[in-house]
Amino acid sequence: MPSPVILWFRRDLRLADNPALAAALKAEAPVIPVYVLDEAPEVRPMGAASLWWLDKSLTALAADLEARGSRLTLRRGDAERLIPELAAETGASAVLWNGLFDPGLAPRDTRLAEVLTARGVEPRRFNGAHLIQPEAVRTKTGGAFSVFTPFWRTARQLVTLGAAQPAPDILTAPGVWPASDTLAAWGLHPSKPDWSAGFADWIPGEAGARERLEGFVDGPLATYAADRDRPDREGVSRLSAHLHFGEISPKACWRAAQAAVVRGAASEAQMEKFLAELGWRDFNSAIAGRGRDLARENFDAKFDLFPWRTDPIALEAWRRGRTGYPMVDAGLRQLWATGWMHNRVRMVVASFLTKHLLIDWREGEAWFWDTLVDADHASNAGNWQWTAGSGADASPYFRIFNPMAQGEKFDPEGVYVRRWVPELSRLPTKVIHTPWTADPAILSACGVTLGLTYPHPIVEHDGARKRALDAYQRMKAAASD
Repeated sequence: MPSPVILWFRRDLRLADNPALAAALKAEAPVIPVYVLDEAPEVRPMGAASLWWLDKSLTALAADLEARGSRLTLRRGDAERLIPELAAETGASAVLWNGLFDPGLAPRDTRLAEVLTARGVEPRRFNGAHLIQPEAVRTKTGGAFSVFTPFWRTARQLVTLGAAQPAPDILTAPGVWPASDTLAAWGLHPSKPDWSAGFADWIPGEAGARERLEGFVDGPLATYAADRDRPDREGVSRLSAHLHFGEISPKACWRAAQAAVVRGAASEAQMEKFLAELGWRDFNSAIAGRGRDLARENFDAKFDLFPWRTDPIALEAWRRGRTGYPMVDAGLRQLWATGWMHNRVRMVVASFLTKHLLIDWREGEAWFWDTLVDADHASNAGNWQWTAGSGADASPYFRIFNPMAQGEKFDPEGVYVRRWVPELSRLPTKVIHTPWTADPAILSACGVTLGLTYPHPIVEHDGARKRALDAYQRMKAAASD
Protein backbone atom coordinates (compact mmCIF):
# COMPACT_ATOMS: atom_id res chain seq x y z
CA MET A 1 0.00 0.00 0.00
CA PRO A 2 1.41 3.45 -0.89
CA SER A 3 2.09 6.00 1.80
CA PRO A 4 -1.03 7.89 2.88
CA VAL A 5 -1.72 11.56 2.32
CA ILE A 6 -3.17 13.86 4.95
CA LEU A 7 -6.19 15.93 3.97
CA TRP A 8 -6.24 18.84 6.42
CA PHE A 9 -9.74 20.28 6.68
CA ARG A 10 -10.00 23.89 7.81
CA ARG A 11 -12.86 26.15 6.69
CA ASP A 12 -13.69 23.79 3.83
CA LEU A 13 -15.91 21.30 5.63
CA ARG A 14 -17.31 19.62 2.53
CA LEU A 15 -16.59 16.76 0.14
CA ALA A 16 -17.89 18.29 -3.11
CA ASP A 17 -16.01 21.06 -4.90
CA ASN A 18 -13.06 20.72 -2.55
CA PRO A 19 -9.78 21.27 -4.47
CA ALA A 20 -7.59 19.75 -1.76
CA LEU A 21 -9.76 16.63 -1.62
CA ALA A 22 -9.80 16.33 -5.42
CA ALA A 23 -5.99 16.43 -5.43
CA ALA A 24 -5.84 13.84 -2.66
CA LEU A 25 -7.99 11.49 -4.73
CA LYS A 26 -5.70 11.89 -7.73
CA ALA A 27 -2.78 10.74 -5.58
CA GLU A 28 -4.38 7.25 -5.53
CA ALA A 29 -3.20 6.75 -1.98
CA PRO A 30 -4.93 6.21 1.35
CA VAL A 31 -6.41 9.48 2.64
CA ILE A 32 -6.32 10.54 6.29
CA PRO A 33 -8.84 13.37 6.83
CA VAL A 34 -7.95 15.53 9.83
CA TYR A 35 -9.38 18.60 11.50
CA VAL A 36 -7.29 20.62 13.95
CA LEU A 37 -9.00 22.91 16.42
CA ASP A 38 -6.21 25.35 15.79
CA GLU A 39 -4.99 27.16 18.90
CA ALA A 40 -1.93 28.76 17.33
CA PRO A 41 -1.16 32.35 18.38
CA GLU A 42 -2.02 33.52 14.85
CA VAL A 43 -5.54 32.07 15.03
CA ARG A 44 -8.29 34.18 16.53
CA PRO A 45 -10.33 31.96 18.88
CA MET A 46 -13.85 31.42 17.62
CA GLY A 47 -16.80 33.00 19.34
CA ALA A 48 -19.41 30.95 21.17
CA ALA A 49 -21.95 30.92 18.30
CA SER A 50 -19.28 29.84 15.80
CA LEU A 51 -18.21 27.01 18.09
CA TRP A 52 -21.83 25.85 18.22
CA TRP A 53 -21.88 25.73 14.43
CA LEU A 54 -18.48 24.03 14.20
CA ASP A 55 -19.66 21.25 16.51
CA LYS A 56 -22.59 20.44 14.21
CA SER A 57 -20.61 20.88 11.01
CA LEU A 58 -17.86 18.51 12.13
CA THR A 59 -20.49 15.98 13.18
CA ALA A 60 -21.98 16.14 9.67
CA LEU A 61 -18.57 15.91 7.99
CA ALA A 62 -17.56 12.91 10.10
CA ALA A 63 -20.79 11.12 9.14
CA ASP A 64 -20.23 11.88 5.45
CA LEU A 65 -16.71 10.48 5.66
CA GLU A 66 -17.83 7.36 7.50
CA ALA A 67 -20.42 6.72 4.80
CA ARG A 68 -17.49 6.53 2.36
CA GLY A 69 -15.38 4.15 4.40
CA SER A 70 -13.28 6.85 6.02
CA ARG A 71 -13.17 8.75 9.30
CA LEU A 72 -12.27 12.18 10.63
CA THR A 73 -9.23 12.47 12.89
CA LEU A 74 -9.52 15.28 15.43
CA ARG A 75 -6.59 17.02 17.08
CA ARG A 76 -6.47 20.18 19.20
CA GLY A 77 -3.57 22.61 19.59
CA ASP A 78 -1.12 24.48 17.38
CA ALA A 79 -1.46 23.17 13.82
CA GLU A 80 2.07 24.28 12.99
CA ARG A 81 3.27 21.64 15.45
CA LEU A 82 0.50 19.04 15.15
CA ILE A 83 0.42 18.63 11.37
CA PRO A 84 4.13 17.71 11.03
CA GLU A 85 3.77 15.42 14.04
CA LEU A 86 0.79 13.68 12.43
CA ALA A 87 2.68 13.33 9.15
CA ALA A 88 5.56 11.63 10.96
CA GLU A 89 3.18 9.44 12.97
CA THR A 90 1.35 8.17 9.89
CA GLY A 91 4.24 8.12 7.41
CA ALA A 92 2.32 10.48 5.15
CA SER A 93 3.97 11.46 1.89
CA ALA A 94 2.00 14.71 1.49
CA VAL A 95 -0.27 17.13 3.33
CA LEU A 96 -2.97 18.88 1.30
CA TRP A 97 -5.06 21.81 2.45
CA ASN A 98 -6.99 24.85 1.28
CA GLY A 99 -5.46 28.19 2.21
CA LEU A 100 -6.91 30.87 4.45
CA PHE A 101 -6.18 34.57 4.35
CA ASP A 102 -6.75 35.72 7.92
CA PRO A 103 -3.97 37.89 9.39
CA GLY A 104 -0.86 35.84 10.07
CA LEU A 105 -2.16 32.58 8.60
CA ALA A 106 -0.57 32.77 5.16
CA PRO A 107 2.93 33.36 6.60
CA ARG A 108 2.31 30.62 9.16
CA ASP A 109 1.27 28.23 6.38
CA THR A 110 4.45 29.08 4.51
CA ARG A 111 6.52 28.19 7.58
CA LEU A 112 4.57 24.95 7.94
CA ALA A 113 5.19 24.09 4.30
CA GLU A 114 8.91 24.67 4.80
CA VAL A 115 8.97 22.34 7.82
CA LEU A 116 7.12 19.62 5.92
CA THR A 117 9.40 19.93 2.92
CA ALA A 118 12.49 19.69 5.13
CA ARG A 119 11.08 16.41 6.51
CA GLY A 120 10.44 14.95 3.08
CA VAL A 121 6.67 15.55 3.12
CA GLU A 122 5.14 17.36 0.16
CA PRO A 123 2.97 20.36 1.14
CA ARG A 124 0.23 21.31 -1.34
CA ARG A 125 -2.01 24.33 -0.91
CA PHE A 126 -5.18 25.15 -2.86
CA ASN A 127 -7.92 27.77 -2.95
CA GLY A 128 -11.19 26.33 -1.78
CA ALA A 129 -12.66 29.31 0.05
CA HIS A 130 -12.85 32.08 -2.55
CA LEU A 131 -13.79 32.73 -6.14
CA ILE A 132 -10.17 33.65 -6.85
CA GLN A 133 -6.95 34.01 -4.91
CA PRO A 134 -7.33 37.39 -3.17
CA GLU A 135 -3.84 38.53 -4.15
CA ALA A 136 -4.54 37.80 -7.82
CA VAL A 137 -6.73 40.89 -8.31
CA ARG A 138 -4.48 43.83 -9.13
CA THR A 139 -4.80 47.31 -10.60
CA LYS A 140 -3.22 48.11 -13.96
CA THR A 141 -0.12 49.30 -12.12
CA GLY A 142 0.09 46.11 -10.06
CA GLY A 143 -1.27 47.56 -6.84
CA ALA A 144 -4.06 46.35 -4.58
CA PHE A 145 -7.59 47.69 -4.82
CA SER A 146 -9.12 49.63 -1.94
CA VAL A 147 -12.46 50.35 -3.64
CA PHE A 148 -14.92 47.57 -4.31
CA THR A 149 -16.41 48.52 -7.70
CA PRO A 150 -13.15 48.47 -9.67
CA PHE A 151 -12.02 45.44 -7.66
CA TRP A 152 -15.12 43.51 -8.66
CA ARG A 153 -15.00 44.71 -12.27
CA THR A 154 -11.53 43.22 -12.52
CA ALA A 155 -12.12 40.18 -10.33
CA ARG A 156 -15.26 39.07 -12.12
CA GLN A 157 -13.34 38.65 -15.35
CA LEU A 158 -10.78 36.44 -13.60
CA VAL A 159 -13.24 33.92 -12.16
CA THR A 160 -13.04 30.50 -13.77
CA LEU A 161 -15.77 28.21 -12.52
CA GLY A 162 -14.71 24.94 -14.07
CA ALA A 163 -16.80 21.82 -13.78
CA ALA A 164 -18.44 20.91 -10.49
CA GLN A 165 -16.49 18.30 -8.55
CA PRO A 166 -18.88 15.77 -6.98
CA ALA A 167 -18.20 14.18 -3.63
CA PRO A 168 -16.38 10.84 -4.00
CA ASP A 169 -18.24 7.58 -3.49
CA ILE A 170 -15.41 6.12 -1.42
CA LEU A 171 -12.16 7.20 0.21
CA THR A 172 -9.31 4.71 0.54
CA ALA A 173 -8.55 4.13 4.21
CA PRO A 174 -5.03 3.74 5.64
CA GLY A 175 -3.92 0.45 7.14
CA VAL A 176 -3.90 1.99 10.62
CA TRP A 177 -5.86 5.03 11.75
CA PRO A 178 -4.12 7.60 13.95
CA ALA A 179 -5.48 8.38 17.40
CA SER A 180 -8.21 11.00 17.53
CA ASP A 181 -9.85 13.26 20.06
CA THR A 182 -13.59 12.92 20.49
CA LEU A 183 -15.74 15.84 19.46
CA ALA A 184 -17.70 15.61 22.71
CA ALA A 185 -14.49 16.11 24.69
CA TRP A 186 -14.00 19.48 23.02
CA GLY A 187 -17.21 20.77 24.61
CA LEU A 188 -18.13 23.06 21.72
CA HIS A 189 -21.87 22.86 22.36
CA PRO A 190 -22.91 25.26 25.15
CA SER A 191 -23.95 23.60 28.38
CA LYS A 192 -23.74 26.06 31.31
CA PRO A 193 -26.32 27.09 30.25
CA ASP A 194 -27.33 25.84 26.80
CA TRP A 195 -28.45 29.11 25.23
CA SER A 196 -28.76 27.72 21.69
CA ALA A 197 -32.47 26.76 21.58
CA GLY A 198 -33.15 29.52 19.05
CA PHE A 199 -30.56 28.08 16.64
CA ALA A 200 -32.85 25.15 15.78
CA ASP A 201 -33.66 26.43 12.28
CA TRP A 202 -30.03 26.11 11.17
CA ILE A 203 -28.80 22.88 9.58
CA PRO A 204 -24.99 23.03 9.67
CA GLY A 205 -23.11 20.74 7.30
CA GLU A 206 -22.79 20.17 3.58
CA ALA A 207 -26.30 18.76 3.14
CA GLY A 208 -27.81 21.71 4.98
CA ALA A 209 -25.81 24.13 2.84
CA ARG A 210 -26.96 22.45 -0.36
CA GLU A 211 -30.58 22.56 0.80
CA ARG A 212 -30.28 26.24 1.71
CA LEU A 213 -28.75 27.10 -1.68
CA GLU A 214 -31.40 25.19 -3.62
CA GLY A 215 -34.17 26.93 -1.71
CA PHE A 216 -32.63 30.32 -2.36
CA VAL A 217 -32.08 30.03 -6.11
CA ASP A 218 -35.59 28.63 -6.58
CA GLY A 219 -37.17 31.38 -4.49
CA PRO A 220 -35.69 34.60 -3.08
CA LEU A 221 -33.13 34.99 -5.88
CA ALA A 222 -35.97 36.06 -8.21
CA THR A 223 -36.46 39.30 -6.22
CA TYR A 224 -33.07 39.48 -4.52
CA ALA A 225 -32.00 43.01 -5.49
CA ALA A 226 -34.97 44.60 -3.71
CA ASP A 227 -35.96 42.06 -1.08
CA ARG A 228 -32.43 41.59 0.31
CA ASP A 229 -33.00 44.90 2.14
CA ARG A 230 -36.30 43.80 3.68
CA PRO A 231 -35.89 42.11 7.07
CA ASP A 232 -39.66 41.54 7.12
CA ARG A 233 -39.33 39.16 4.14
CA GLU A 234 -37.38 36.01 3.36
CA GLY A 235 -35.36 37.80 0.71
CA VAL A 236 -31.75 36.79 1.43
CA SER A 237 -29.77 33.60 0.95
CA ARG A 238 -28.78 32.93 4.59
CA LEU A 239 -25.72 31.17 3.16
CA SER A 240 -23.13 33.21 5.05
CA ALA A 241 -22.35 30.65 7.77
CA HIS A 242 -22.29 27.79 5.25
CA LEU A 243 -19.84 29.76 3.13
CA HIS A 244 -17.71 30.75 6.11
CA PHE A 245 -17.25 27.15 7.23
CA GLY A 246 -16.81 26.01 3.65
CA GLU A 247 -19.80 23.66 3.65
CA ILE A 248 -20.44 24.92 0.15
CA SER A 249 -18.10 26.67 -2.24
CA PRO A 250 -18.73 30.15 -3.66
CA LYS A 251 -18.29 28.68 -7.13
CA ALA A 252 -21.12 26.22 -6.44
CA CYS A 253 -23.28 29.21 -5.48
CA TRP A 254 -22.33 30.94 -8.73
CA ARG A 255 -23.18 27.85 -10.81
CA ALA A 256 -26.52 27.44 -9.06
CA ALA A 257 -27.44 31.09 -9.70
CA GLN A 258 -26.51 30.73 -13.37
CA ALA A 259 -28.64 27.59 -13.64
CA ALA A 260 -31.57 29.47 -12.11
CA VAL A 261 -31.28 32.12 -14.82
CA VAL A 262 -31.14 29.48 -17.56
CA ARG A 263 -34.36 27.83 -16.37
CA GLY A 264 -36.10 31.18 -15.92
CA ALA A 265 -36.26 31.19 -12.13
CA ALA A 266 -34.39 34.52 -11.90
CA SER A 267 -33.15 37.30 -14.16
CA GLU A 268 -29.57 38.18 -15.05
CA ALA A 269 -29.87 41.38 -13.01
CA GLN A 270 -30.88 39.48 -9.86
CA MET A 271 -28.05 37.01 -10.38
CA GLU A 272 -25.49 39.79 -10.83
CA LYS A 273 -26.54 41.39 -7.55
CA PHE A 274 -26.03 38.08 -5.76
CA LEU A 275 -22.67 37.49 -7.43
CA ALA A 276 -21.54 40.95 -6.34
CA GLU A 277 -22.22 39.93 -2.75
CA LEU A 278 -19.95 36.93 -3.24
CA GLY A 279 -17.45 39.42 -4.66
CA TRP A 280 -17.75 41.65 -1.57
CA ARG A 281 -16.72 38.62 0.48
CA ASP A 282 -13.61 38.21 -1.67
CA PHE A 283 -12.91 41.95 -1.47
CA ASN A 284 -12.84 41.88 2.32
CA SER A 285 -10.53 38.86 2.24
CA ALA A 286 -8.20 40.66 -0.15
CA ILE A 287 -8.07 43.65 2.22
CA ALA A 288 -7.44 41.39 5.22
CA GLY A 289 -4.82 39.47 3.25
CA ARG A 290 -2.56 42.52 3.17
CA GLY A 291 -1.35 41.50 6.59
CA ARG A 292 -3.13 44.02 8.83
CA ASP A 293 -5.45 42.90 11.60
CA LEU A 294 -8.64 44.70 10.63
CA ALA A 295 -10.36 43.65 13.85
CA ARG A 296 -7.88 45.83 15.75
CA GLU A 297 -6.44 48.39 13.32
CA ASN A 298 -8.23 51.15 11.46
CA PHE A 299 -7.75 50.74 7.72
CA ASP A 300 -7.85 54.55 7.53
CA ALA A 301 -5.17 55.63 10.00
CA LYS A 302 -6.73 59.02 10.68
CA PHE A 303 -9.45 57.23 12.65
CA ASP A 304 -6.76 56.48 15.23
CA LEU A 305 -7.49 60.06 16.32
CA PHE A 306 -11.25 59.64 16.56
CA PRO A 307 -12.68 60.67 19.97
CA TRP A 308 -14.59 57.51 20.85
CA ARG A 309 -16.61 57.51 24.06
CA THR A 310 -16.46 54.95 26.85
CA ASP A 311 -20.01 54.25 27.99
CA PRO A 312 -20.50 50.76 29.50
CA ILE A 313 -24.18 51.34 30.29
CA ALA A 314 -25.05 52.38 26.73
CA LEU A 315 -22.95 49.54 25.30
CA GLU A 316 -24.82 46.99 27.39
CA ALA A 317 -28.18 48.48 26.39
CA TRP A 318 -27.13 48.14 22.77
CA ARG A 319 -25.97 44.54 23.19
CA ARG A 320 -29.25 43.52 24.83
CA GLY A 321 -31.56 45.34 22.43
CA ARG A 322 -32.69 47.91 24.98
CA THR A 323 -31.83 51.18 23.20
CA GLY A 324 -35.42 52.40 22.81
CA TYR A 325 -35.13 52.34 19.01
CA PRO A 326 -37.26 49.41 17.80
CA MET A 327 -35.34 48.63 14.58
CA VAL A 328 -32.04 48.57 16.45
CA ASP A 329 -33.44 46.49 19.29
CA ALA A 330 -35.12 44.01 16.94
CA GLY A 331 -31.82 43.32 15.19
CA LEU A 332 -29.84 42.77 18.34
CA ARG A 333 -32.49 40.49 19.81
CA GLN A 334 -32.60 38.49 16.57
CA LEU A 335 -28.82 38.12 16.83
CA TRP A 336 -28.95 36.96 20.44
CA ALA A 337 -31.73 34.47 19.79
CA THR A 338 -30.65 32.99 16.44
CA GLY A 339 -26.95 33.73 15.97
CA TRP A 340 -27.70 35.76 12.87
CA MET A 341 -28.92 39.23 11.90
CA HIS A 342 -30.34 40.52 8.66
CA ASN A 343 -27.74 42.41 6.61
CA ARG A 344 -29.66 45.69 6.33
CA VAL A 345 -30.23 45.67 10.07
CA ARG A 346 -26.55 44.95 10.70
CA MET A 347 -25.76 48.29 9.05
CA VAL A 348 -28.40 50.08 11.14
CA VAL A 349 -27.23 48.69 14.48
CA ALA A 350 -23.55 49.26 13.60
CA SER A 351 -24.24 52.85 12.62
CA PHE A 352 -26.17 53.38 15.85
CA LEU A 353 -23.29 52.13 17.99
CA THR A 354 -20.54 54.04 16.23
CA LYS A 355 -22.39 57.25 15.43
CA HIS A 356 -25.34 57.69 17.76
CA LEU A 357 -23.39 56.39 20.76
CA LEU A 358 -19.83 57.19 19.55
CA ILE A 359 -18.65 53.83 20.87
CA ASP A 360 -15.60 52.32 19.18
CA TRP A 361 -16.51 50.00 16.31
CA ARG A 362 -14.19 47.37 17.84
CA GLU A 363 -16.70 46.86 20.65
CA GLY A 364 -19.40 46.00 18.13
CA GLU A 365 -17.08 43.83 16.06
CA ALA A 366 -16.16 41.82 19.14
CA TRP A 367 -19.84 41.35 20.08
CA PHE A 368 -20.70 40.14 16.59
CA TRP A 369 -17.65 37.86 16.63
CA ASP A 370 -18.97 36.10 19.72
CA THR A 371 -22.65 35.96 18.78
CA LEU A 372 -22.74 35.41 15.00
CA VAL A 373 -22.75 31.89 13.57
CA ASP A 374 -21.24 33.39 10.40
CA ALA A 375 -18.50 35.38 12.14
CA ASP A 376 -15.77 35.72 9.52
CA HIS A 377 -12.67 37.70 10.40
CA ALA A 378 -12.40 39.58 7.10
CA SER A 379 -16.11 40.19 6.54
CA ASN A 380 -17.01 41.02 10.13
CA ALA A 381 -14.17 43.48 10.64
CA GLY A 382 -14.44 44.84 7.12
CA ASN A 383 -18.16 45.50 7.40
CA TRP A 384 -17.83 47.16 10.79
CA GLN A 385 -15.12 49.44 9.49
CA TRP A 386 -17.19 50.16 6.38
CA THR A 387 -20.06 51.39 8.55
CA ALA A 388 -17.83 53.29 10.98
CA GLY A 389 -16.14 55.09 8.08
CA SER A 390 -12.64 53.83 8.84
CA GLY A 391 -12.50 50.98 6.34
CA ALA A 392 -11.74 50.34 2.70
CA ASP A 393 -14.38 51.76 0.37
CA ALA A 394 -16.07 52.95 3.55
CA SER A 395 -19.46 54.53 3.95
CA PRO A 396 -18.85 58.28 4.37
CA TYR A 397 -18.84 59.20 8.03
CA PHE A 398 -21.54 61.78 7.47
CA ARG A 399 -23.88 58.98 6.38
CA ILE A 400 -25.64 58.34 9.67
CA PHE A 401 -28.48 55.88 9.43
CA ASN A 402 -31.73 57.19 10.86
CA PRO A 403 -33.11 54.10 12.64
CA MET A 404 -36.71 55.35 12.45
CA ALA A 405 -36.50 56.08 8.71
CA GLN A 406 -34.77 52.76 8.09
CA GLY A 407 -37.55 50.94 9.89
CA GLU A 408 -40.30 52.78 8.04
CA LYS A 409 -38.65 52.10 4.67
CA PHE A 410 -37.55 48.49 5.06
CA ASP A 411 -40.09 47.22 7.64
CA PRO A 412 -43.08 49.37 6.63
CA GLU A 413 -45.73 47.25 8.36
CA GLY A 414 -43.59 46.58 11.42
CA VAL A 415 -43.53 42.82 10.84
CA TYR A 416 -39.87 42.49 11.80
CA VAL A 417 -40.14 44.69 14.88
CA ARG A 418 -43.28 42.94 16.09
CA ARG A 419 -41.54 39.58 15.87
CA TRP A 420 -38.42 40.53 17.79
CA VAL A 421 -39.76 43.25 20.10
CA PRO A 422 -43.04 41.61 21.09
CA GLU A 423 -43.80 44.14 23.84
CA LEU A 424 -44.54 46.60 21.01
CA SER A 425 -46.50 44.16 18.86
CA ARG A 426 -49.91 45.74 19.52
CA LEU A 427 -48.87 49.26 18.55
CA PRO A 428 -50.36 50.80 15.39
CA THR A 429 -48.08 50.66 12.38
CA LYS A 430 -47.71 54.44 12.22
CA VAL A 431 -45.89 54.49 15.59
CA ILE A 432 -44.28 51.04 15.67
CA HIS A 433 -40.87 52.57 14.86
CA THR A 434 -41.37 55.65 17.06
CA PRO A 435 -43.30 54.52 20.16
CA TRP A 436 -42.31 57.65 22.10
CA THR A 437 -44.47 59.70 19.70
CA ALA A 438 -47.61 57.69 20.39
CA ASP A 439 -50.49 59.15 22.34
CA PRO A 440 -50.32 57.97 25.98
CA ALA A 441 -53.81 56.50 25.66
CA ILE A 442 -52.70 54.38 22.70
CA LEU A 443 -49.63 53.20 24.57
CA SER A 444 -51.75 52.25 27.55
CA ALA A 445 -54.29 50.42 25.41
CA CYS A 446 -51.46 48.45 23.78
CA GLY A 447 -49.86 47.51 27.08
CA VAL A 448 -46.78 49.71 26.59
CA THR A 449 -45.32 51.76 29.42
CA LEU A 450 -42.23 53.61 28.24
CA GLY A 451 -39.43 53.30 30.74
CA LEU A 452 -40.99 50.13 32.19
CA THR A 453 -42.12 47.62 29.55
CA TYR A 454 -39.97 49.25 26.86
CA PRO A 455 -37.16 51.78 27.35
CA HIS A 456 -37.15 55.41 26.39
CA PRO A 457 -34.56 56.15 23.66
CA ILE A 458 -31.16 56.17 25.33
CA VAL A 459 -30.05 59.04 23.10
CA GLU A 460 -31.95 61.66 21.09
CA HIS A 461 -31.44 61.20 17.35
CA ASP A 462 -30.87 64.77 16.18
CA GLY A 463 -28.54 65.59 19.05
CA ALA A 464 -26.61 62.35 18.57
CA ARG A 465 -26.23 63.05 14.86
CA LYS A 466 -24.83 66.51 15.52
CA ARG A 467 -22.46 65.14 18.16
CA ALA A 468 -21.16 62.53 15.72
CA LEU A 469 -20.53 65.08 12.98
CA ASP A 470 -18.75 67.35 15.45
CA ALA A 471 -16.54 64.45 16.52
CA TYR A 472 -15.70 63.74 12.89
CA GLN A 473 -14.70 67.36 12.35
CA ARG A 474 -12.47 67.24 15.44
CA MET A 475 -10.78 64.12 14.07
CA LYS A 476 -10.20 65.80 10.68
CA ALA A 477 -8.74 68.85 12.37
CA ALA A 478 -6.43 66.72 14.52
CA ALA A 479 -5.32 64.73 11.47
CA SER A 480 -4.42 67.91 9.59
CA ASP A 481 -2.27 69.34 12.40
